[in-house]
Amino acid sequence: MNIYKKENSLFVVLITYILTAILSINITNSFNFTNEWIMIFFAHSIATIGIYISSLIFNNSSMYDPFWSVAPIPIVIYLAYFSNNLILHSSYVSLIVFVVLFWAIRLTHNWTMVWGGLKEEDFRYIDLKQGNLYKREIVNFFGIHYIPTLQVNISLFPIYFVFTQNIINYNLILIGAVISILAVILQIVADKQMRDFKLNISNKNKIMNLGLWKYSRHPNYLGEVMFWIGLYIMAISVSDVPNWLILSPLSMVVLFVFISCPMMDERSLKKRPGYKEYMDKTSQLLILPSSR
Repeated sequence: MNIYKKENSLFVVLITYILTAILSINITNSFNFTNEWIMIFFAHSIATIGIYISSLIFNNSSMYDPFWSVAPIPIVIYLAYFSNNLILHSSYVSLIVFVVLFWAIRLTHNWTMVWGGLKEEDFRYIDLKQGNLYKREIVNFFGIHYIPTLQVNISLFPIYFVFTQNIINYNLILIGAVISILAVILQIVADKQMRDFKLNISNKNKIMNLGLWKYSRHPNYLGEVMFWIGLYIMAISVSDVPNWLILSPLSMVVLFVFISCPMMDERSLKKRPGYKEYMDKTSQLLILPSSR
């Protein structure tokens, strides 16, 4: 089997994820955790190590890419249907599960469409994995694999509060759900516009400044940030939400504003003539009228 053909590469990723999930569950079940979220975090971490090892085997850190959207699926399903601490009404549980699955399936599907297979690795990973072997693998494990896992865990934490704490304002769950759903729709529209733009070969190395991209350089990232903000708004519906939980969405904002967006902008500056002018007149993240 030629694992570098896209369909075969996707099959390799699927099998790897299934085996990693089985390994993670079995290792986690061998411990007696008293705190449910620590148990989830431990299982999430073991799975990350498994994906990291597979990335080394196939020499491609993009093996980790779908893990960002795939891992929350079993976490939310477990909290919704298998947790002993669940107290939220079933109709709201189903709504939250739908919201997370809507986001996860969309993002994973988008990845399958744009990833070229094991012959292709995200340029950001290639840029980050510079230097000697020791430095490269520290960056590979922590920067590319484990820190993103921590980020998802931190940003998903509000859902744990919604499922396990007394609710005092159900309207906030609905408002948060609407924001998260609209965020995913924003991503769908932005990604569709970008795909259509790239399908036109005459647009190669040109600047996408049409549709949503006329008003934001990264509308897809805006949708991602909005999704996690929506989850946090759901969490402030509980009776005793800790103040530090605001770090869940704030950390995601920091990630995209100060790391992801600048990395994409830097690459576009090198590849696309006129991108500096586009940057000067177009908002980084928020959808705002372009400046003349």
